[in-house]
Amino acid sequence: MSRGGWCPLLLVLLLAREVQAQVENRVIFLPGTFQNVSVSRNETVQAVVSRITSDVAYVTLQFHTQHRNATLSYVRMPGQGTSLTAVDSGLLSALQPSQASLSLFLSSPDEDAVAGTGVILPYSSTDPVPGACNTEFPLDIDPNVYILYNLYETSIRFAPANLGYERGEPPAACDQSTEANTRWRLRYDVYQYFLPENDLSESSLFSGIQDVADIQGMMKNGKRVMTLLSSDMSMVVFNSTPGQGVIYSVIVRDPLRNSSASYVPVHTYACSFTSSLGGCQTLGKISTKVFFTIAGLAGLFVCFFGHRFFKCELFCMGFSFGTFFFFVLITRTTELDYDMCLAVSAVIGVVGGVLLVMSWWRWGSVMACIVVIGLMLGFLVASTVLFTPLGDLDVLRRSDAVFWVTFCCIMIIVPLFFVRWPREGNIVTCGAVGAYAVILAVNAYIYTSLSFITLNILKRFLNNNFSAVFTDVSFKAIDYSMITVWVVLGVGGIVLQLYRERTRPFFPPSPYLMWLQERERRKTNVLDPSYHFPSLPNRLLARARQLTRRMEPAGEHTPLLL
Repeated sequence: MSRGGWCPLLLVLLLAREVQAQVENRVIFLPGTFQNVSVSRNETVQAVVSRITSDVAYVTLQFHTQHRNATLSYVRMPGQGTSLTAVDSGLLSALQPSQASLSLFLSSPDEDAVAGTGVILPYSSTDPVPGACNTEFPLDIDPNVYILYNLYETSIRFAPANLGYERGEPPAACDQSTEANTRWRLRYDVYQYFLPENDLSESSLFSGIQDVADIQGMMKNGKRVMTLLSSDMSMVVFNSTPGQGVIYSVIVRDPLRNSSASYVPVHTYACSFTSSLGGCQTLGKISTKVFFTIAGLAGLFVCFFGHRFFKCELFCMGFSFGTFFFFVLITRTTELDYDMCLAVSAVIGVVGGVLLVMSWWRWGSVMACIVVIGLMLGFLVASTVLFTPLGDLDVLRRSDAVFWVTFCCIMIIVPLFFVRWPREGNIVTCGAVGAYAVILAVNAYIYTSLSFITLNILKRFLNNNFSAVFTDVSFKAIDYSMITVWVVLGVGGIVLQLYRERTRPFFPPSPYLMWLQERERRKTNVLDPSYHFPSLPNRLLARARQLTRRMEPAGEHTPLLL
């Protein structure tokens, strides 16, 4: 073939390659159908939405990844106000008359490829427009839910919505008036959906996103936690549960038109996938496992043998009280890391346990020790009561003063029963607190929501703003199993100790007081052979004299008879 004949063939091959590249970088979305998309490094994928019917006024495209950011943009070259980079991102596009398709663009802002799942959701002109009255976030119309989390709390924020409108018509004004024919009549339902426990897989997340991405799915599978009015602040705070995946979403409703629309759902695990220390993959710290394993073994011993071995019980209770108090104090007043705070608190807890044992050994005041033990049971009872839905009452959630007064009242009332029934109260404390220590030991290896009975109180001690947090946690099969274990161990330990101690004295006597009584008895009882036994210095002096001279036999050695 001549050189001139190669030119048309090369041109055709180049055009075919260009067409093939465009096909590879294009993804067709159908309304309401999920589409998995992979975006390579330095690549832009065109998301084409087709077959949009004429009754659709606007559409939202949402794209979700597990932990890598993705950029969703109106134009091929992302810019300020025309794109959003996030793990859960969404764009809202209002349609023009006779428009049946549109294009949006996906890209990876980082050096690595990103994979996720996306969906197009269509809405009519009667449905509210999520984020159409935005004045805070970068997009003009922002249907996204923005999430922030730390060790203690997770907060979500969103932009107010506006009333729906027909294609080609101007939107209603956002803030000219607050009458019933404006956006101020809208209501915002906040929903929460828990992913499976201990499941950090991408497939689990994508399956959950597909279950709750639209209105019907979230209403069916999620839990509505509260409803906000348009006059309320568009922010909600929840309790953080590191390692537990949670999806949050907001559904805006128009009560006059009986219509609704969904914001873009957002998810969090309250931990980082990229952190090498303290991340989602390294939540179970060795220090935590060692500490709670030892605590669980001690709790099991106290549960069944605490009253019999009273000194061991006192040490464990003093240790728990001292460790908790100084962990809160050290964490709030210093910048030490978690492992160091736990180690220092444990050392001080040992000192606290020894001091409690020595106070009983020296002064023998059983009631003083019983008060400390009763406060431990009162703490657990108060934490359990406020862990129930009672703790989510607005008066307790929003007021620190009311919360702590309620907590302290419950905590102080419990030891009052110990005054009338000290032995029974001590045994009940051994069973309940010891069994719960076993639950905490299990939680160091297998996640259970029961650990948040006391963890929520600890978080509220450490965080001044924890009063605004919803403390809802998901209860799964493992949690009901742990409740059964707690009840069986606690009741078993209480019944066993009550039966075994029924014929024994209520409490063992103080060793120091017994020693004083024995010493006085020896001084006054001349019939006691030990009364005539030489003292230790005299015995040592006699032994030294035996080494230097020979002692003559003194005859019989009999007690003096009176």
